[in-house]
Amino acid sequence: MRYFLAVAQEGHFGRAAERLNMAQPPLTRHIHALEAQLGTALFVRTPKGATLTAAGQTLLSEVPNILSLTRRAEEQTRLAGDGYIGRLDVGIFSSGILNVIPRLLADFHTERPEVKIGLHNLSKTEQIAALRERRIAIGFNRLIPDEPDLVVDWIHREPFLVALYEGHPLCKRASLTLADLDNERMILYPNAPVPGLAEEVAAAFRAEGVTLRVEQEVEDVVTSIALVASRFGVCVTTESAANLRLPGVVYRPLRSQRLRSIELNCMYRRDDDSPILAAFLALIRASRTRRHPLPM
Repeated sequence: MRYFLAVAQEGHFGRAAERLNMAQPPLTRHIHALEAQLGTALFVRTPKGATLTAAGQTLLSEVPNILSLTRRAEEQTRLAGDGYIGRLDVGIFSSGILNVIPRLLADFHTERPEVKIGLHNLSKTEQIAALRERRIAIGFNRLIPDEPDLVVDWIHREPFLVALYEGHPLCKRASLTLADLDNERMILYPNAPVPGLAEEVAAAFRAEGVTLRVEQEVEDVVTSIALVASRFGVCVTTESAANLRLPGVVYRPLRSQRLRSIELNCMYRRDDDSPILAAFLALIRASRTRRHPLPM
């Protein structure tokens, strides 16, 4: 189209070739090829140059639109290749949205506002299945099992807390141990078929020889803390749960050799070469470095 436009505007193949910084024979071949593709003559060759045919006049009126669409296609393709447009589907879980994940997603949206972010609230097992079925590009969770086709990386480490209802005798203490929770009515989460926080808590009680009295087993942190607020029992949870700020709930640090901190992880397909995913992972690593700088 650029070659055609130059000849149409110059009315002469030689002058058009000079304007395009090319030899005339290749330009002539390009115009012949275009005419052959369209099945009609675009120029009438004369001793003084070239004039447009009726078909050529019609094409000339469309050239600005064609060139504009071509430039837009090139620009959009380049942006997609660099990960600035497209879609990022993310698997999240209940307590994961209480701390780091929303900030990461907000930073990514600020950095790449044209990337559409789709959020999917899924269990750990569902996230793994969704990754393999390519319904999500990345998932966030804890205690993720090793899978040969998935990469697991850490994002954030947070300490454990004990959630108590107001008026519980243990609220008087600045911090708690598992021994303090011996035979207390405990609420465990998540109640899931794969190992998770509930199993970690139960294992720590066994390791320290403390009686674990399970009052309720629920699926998520919100339900668990709501039950604490309703005085059903107490709960070992993570620091991010305190962001729920439910009335009637008091949090105390847990001092335990086994339950010191827990990692929040991300997982993604090992063979995923998406530029959008690569950009998001780079942001995650930069954020992690700021929060956990390397020792001097």
